[in-house]
Amino acid sequence: MDIPEDLSTGERIKLFRESRGMTRPVLAGLCGRGVDWLKKIETGERELRSHTLFLRLAAALQIPDLSILTGGVPEVAQPVPLGRLNHPAMPDIWAAVMTRSLTPPAQTPADVAGLQGRADQTWRLWHTSQRNRTEVGALLPDLIRDAEAAARTLDGDQRRAALVTLSDVYRLTGQATAYVAPAELAWVVADRALASAQQADNPAAIAAAAWNMGNILRETSYPEDALRVITEASDLIRPHLDGAPDHWRGIYGALQLHAAVTCAREGKEGDAWRYWDRGDQIAKSLPASYVHPSTVFGRANVDFHAVSVATDLRASGKALSLADDIDPDTMPSTERRARLWVEVARGHLQRGDRTAALHVMKLAQEIGAETVAYTPSARSVAAELWRKAPRALRGEAGQLAESVGVKTAV
Repeated sequence: MDIPEDLSTGERIKLFRESRGMTRPVLAGLCGRGVDWLKKIETGERELRSHTLFLRLAAALQIPDLSILTGGVPEVAQPVPLGRLNHPAMPDIWAAVMTRSLTPPAQTPADVAGLQGRADQTWRLWHTSQRNRTEVGALLPDLIRDAEAAARTLDGDQRRAALVTLSDVYRLTGQATAYVAPAELAWVVADRALASAQQADNPAAIAAAAWNMGNILRETSYPEDALRVITEASDLIRPHLDGAPDHWRGIYGALQLHAAVTCAREGKEGDAWRYWDRGDQIAKSLPASYVHPSTVFGRANVDFHAVSVATDLRASGKALSLADDIDPDTMPSTERRARLWVEVARGHLQRGDRTAALHVMKLAQEIGAETVAYTPSARSVAAELWRKAPRALRGEAGQLAESVGVKTAV
């Protein structure tokens, strides 16, 4: 299709929608949004900033390259995943999740403690490996099947413990397949994590599963629902905190940080910092060295989230000032350290400092290559750097873009 260069993003969306013979209600529904939202995007009344929604619109319109929709310069290609299983680990994970047998497994009941130990080790691998999606993805299919079998063959307290483990495994599956799983898998995984925790009647497990569900809701552009789930989970676990184990307080703190980022992305500055302050107070009540095993909530993560909140609020000066005071090595999670540098790069881009943004993006990639390659915000930064980097840095920006999967053509 010949597309006039002067068309806005909204006009391009309308052009492609009409060329497909697609009505506004159909396209809006495929993106999980209302008709009025799409109308405002198409008419330019509302600016579309969400990378996730850009991808969903492009996929619904069957546009293979995001730059066609956004009007980016021709030499920058931003591939849109139009189908399933766009990571090598996904076919086996898909099979383990979606082909669950309807008949009970004929096997000896599992050792629940050993199974929980495997789940804990896999969580540690997620947070420490530079190739965390690939390495964790290779372990998940067997872990999913074994946890499912344990939850279905055991009874009493052993079954409740197995259900907590199963919820942990599905939460980890959600983390490891974020941004690469088809939407239906993401929703199934999040729902099973929450349902398993509720069957176990374990408030900490329910809160952790709600944190995971909140991630899915927020990243699929349901921020109000994400905040509702997080608030309900906080209300559920709060009465149990006095005298509770540290990890109960840790998941409560993680819920507050989740709410802080959710509000920041919606531009609700007061609410964002109020939730962040609640998380900060929880961190102060825990030992200085405390780190939650799956969410990595603790002193360092609270400080990292302050940078994220400021960046999402487009307060780049504050974000970079906060980042200057952080010692990244206090964070045990490789994945989280890499994402911190992506946030710092976003802050530098907001200020127009592309040289600094390129420098810290290279740091992020060195720390967690797969985290950068499979995080939409990181890919967006890499693409923008390739488009707008100073001439002297074009070569480095191109190498970065290629390495994270934003294909460039000379």
